[in-house]
Amino acid sequence: MAGHPNRAILIAATLLGGSAVMLGAFGAHALRPTLGPQQLGWWQTATQYQLAHAIALLVIAVLPLRRATLAGWCMALGTIIFSGTLYLMALGLPRGLGAITPLGGVLLIAGWLVLGWSALERSGSAGR
Repeated sequence: MAGHPNRAILIAATLLGGSAVMLGAFGAHALRPTLGPQQLGWWQTATQYQLAHAIALLVIAVLPLRRATLAGWCMALGTIIFSGTLYLMALGLPRGLGAITPLGGVLLIAGWLVLGWSALERSGSAGR
């Protein structure tokens, strides 16, 4: 499927990217007066990670790597869990959600590692 974008990953990238911009603006303008510094920090971290991984998904969507789709879904799900729990905690939901946040982080890391593994695999086969 080289040269053809992975449509599902591309759609996930656009949804995560667009919503990151909207949520960032909402946090900066509507929530700033009502949230404390810690909650605003959580909100900012969530939007930064969400936007960074949306951009990564755009790249992954067009990579001709064997495990690009797996890497993309790890990152998409990881972003939803990681950023989502931070957004919810910032809005006042129980801080116990913070126990789930690292699961999102692990998925993000897994996505990057799968991407690297796939790239190494490809470079190894290219040299044969």
